[in-house]
Amino acid sequence: MAFYENEVGTLIDEAKVQARVRDLGAEITRDYRGKDLTLVCVLKGSTVFAMDLARAIDLPLTMEFLGVSSYQGGTETTGEVRITTDVSTPMAGKHVLVIEDIIDTGLTMSFLLENLRARHPASVKVASLLEKPSRARAKVAIDYKGFVIDDVFVVGYGLDYAEKYRNLPFIGVMKGK
Repeated sequence: MAFYENEVGTLIDEAKVQARVRDLGAEITRDYRGKDLTLVCVLKGSTVFAMDLARAIDLPLTMEFLGVSSYQGGTETTGEVRITTDVSTPMAGKHVLVIEDIIDTGLTMSFLLENLRARHPASVKVASLLEKPSRARAKVAIDYKGFVIDDVFVVGYGLDYAEKYRNLPFIGVMKGK
């Protein structure tokens, strides 16, 4: 028995996740051909998605990492967004693609987009593995979207509960949460 079977049910299986990541990679490859593309991976949740997506993009690119927090260990956002780790290079003139694990309220992404646009990139777009539109409080355009899900608490493929379950290869739902 796998460690998670009593705690996590499958919402989107590994094969569907990987197929969608490949499709997104092909789309991004078409859209950014000939451009100076920088992926900005939002820590920690989007790291698995960002790494797989980067490998699915058939272009030279650079990667940056940006840490933000709005959950502070729980299952509900606090609404207060703070940067915990900033990118290490200037974004001016670059085509920035922000890679996020999930957009639910939109508050974190709205904050990030405002922050990144102030750095004068050539463009800023968003790729999110998941969108939870029923919880939206701020309108965010998602240029490359993996899946739309209902209002359930999800883990796996980088998403966590109390820093655990990120290593699951699928998107799961916490039982009892």
